Amino acid sequence: MTTLISLADRRGTASLCEERQMSQTVSELLVGVLEQIGVKQIFGLIGDSLNPIADAVRRSKIEWIGVRHEEGAALAASGQAKLTGQLGVCAGTTGPGSTHLVAGLYEASRDHAPVLALSGDMPRQMHGNDFIQTTEPNLLFRDVSLYTETISSAAQAPAVIHQAVAAAYAGPGVAHLTLPQDVISAKAVGAASSVATLKPRSEITANDADVAEIARKIDAAGSVVIMCGAGCRGSADLLRALSDRLKAPLVHSVRGKELMAYDDPRWMGGLGMIGTKAVFNAVQHCDVLLMVGTDYPYSNFLPAKGTVIQIDERAQVLGRRTPTVLGVTGSARPTLKLLLDKVAPKTDTKFWDKMTRERHKWDDMLDKQADLTRSKDRIHPQAVARAVSDLARPDATFVFDTGLNTLWSANWIRQTGSQRIIGSFNNAAVGTALGQANGVQALDHSRQVIALCGDGGFNMLMGEFMTAVHHKLPVKVVIYNNSALGLITLEAESVGIVPFREAIEFPNPDFAALARACGGHGFTAKEPGDLKVALSEAFAVDGPAIVDAVVVADEVPNMPHVELEQIGHFALAKIKEAVLAVTG
Repeated sequence: MTTLISLADRRGTASLCEERQMSQTVSELLVGVLEQIGVKQIFGLIGDSLNPIADAVRRSKIEWIGVRHEEGAALAASGQAKLTGQLGVCAGTTGPGSTHLVAGLYEASRDHAPVLALSGDMPRQMHGNDFIQTTEPNLLFRDVSLYTETISSAAQAPAVIHQAVAAAYAGPGVAHLTLPQDVISAKAVGAASSVATLKPRSEITANDADVAEIARKIDAAGSVVIMCGAGCRGSADLLRALSDRLKAPLVHSVRGKELMAYDDPRWMGGLGMIGTKAVFNAVQHCDVLLMVGTDYPYSNFLPAKGTVIQIDERAQVLGRRTPTVLGVTGSARPTLKLLLDKVAPKTDTKFWDKMTRERHKWDDMLDKQADLTRSKDRIHPQAVARAVSDLARPDATFVFDTGLNTLWSANWIRQTGSQRIIGSFNNAAVGTALGQANGVQALDHSRQVIALCGDGGFNMLMGEFMTAVHHKLPVKVVIYNNSALGLITLEAESVGIVPFREAIEFPNPDFAALARACGGHGFTAKEPGDLKVALSEAFAVDGPAIVDAVVVADEVPNMPHVELEQIGHFALAKIKEAVLAVTG
């Protein structure tokens, strides 16, 4: 009898679920799918065309986080997706509300992070007659999206919603849906199916023949360097074991920096401007450079003599940056596991020992440049990054902005191996750190999230600090304040051009006072003695905070590799600047 009642109850529950699915709107269907796959927040700026979505969100477990600018919404969703690999979601209303999303979505597109963008749209009856705020979202979003589609009928909705999320995960990258208000307000036709298939893609294991060929080439080589990118996440132990077996230094792209602690003896540093001279020399002179999980874009820092072997799960990136003797399609973790069992151990440590000595010399130089006592009354930007690094929690997340500040942060932060580092590393967009930091912080208010920004970048989307205040996101913002677009100066001088000071330099507000006016906390450091006090207090307060660190404006970053021609360009630019200063 109990069994019969139980079966009846289950049938009744199933019928009730079916009735609910039959009575739900397209908006409720969409929000229900997002809730089922684990989406925690939707970032957006509300408008009339999004009201049906907002109403469905209000009655769900998903949190709506209202931003101050739609680009901030796209950045927040991108930051979440970069950190977790799970779908981030952002929304903009009709016309300009959606067009503002595009710039921020390039963060997810270029860093291959799964994001779903939702564009509200006018009712279909208003299409085609140049109505107010008319746009063609599917045309606009085509470059930034792997998939873009309009839900043009209720019957179409379940399949299109599934396809959009599947495409975002498959890329991974951006998927975009245009949502006419009348369609998403209508009753759904059918329920969403196959929701369990909507998840991050699985790892790819390289085939045995390819792994055997990698091993053969490595066994025949004297010296090996292993370059590690973001695709190596989850493979740190395998990389250490392979390094020990081959006496091979581990070097990294900037996105790979977070994988291991800075003081691991195998972890020799980065390549390029965010890198060291020791790494550049090792990469140029090794017998084999094994690139794993990285599509490092700067070919001028890679060897051109055909000594590269590349492993990546994206077949399209193999061999496109520099002459490559072997490209193997496979995810880092399973492929490295196979390779470790096939390569023969090496015993010669001469190459390793030489690089270790050069690495220590470079590290000593970095330490001296970051010394707070280097100047009595001025703060050098290297000291800001190092102080942030020393005071941050062992599991903090750093979010870098783009510009000269990226060089200070990426070169002088000493990561623990348990910390995360995200930024605009492929899109290289200024002003993206705070928005991404808000997205990361929204996932876990107890996480320490530190956004390191140039003053130029912070000025671009400073309104997103109000988003942090509004939603009680305790983001800590550290601003390198040099009253200029520092990287633009460096780029001009590197080609012998006098920097256009009138366009590069600008006045700043009192950032600490701005933070307090917004309802957050503000701190200022103008002299070396102020810096650690300001940072410590900011990191300790409950809630969002800004540290305004006024730094030396004319600091020149280290150049791991500079051509003689570039040295001449810098000299020429400085001579021109001196002459202009004298002649007025």
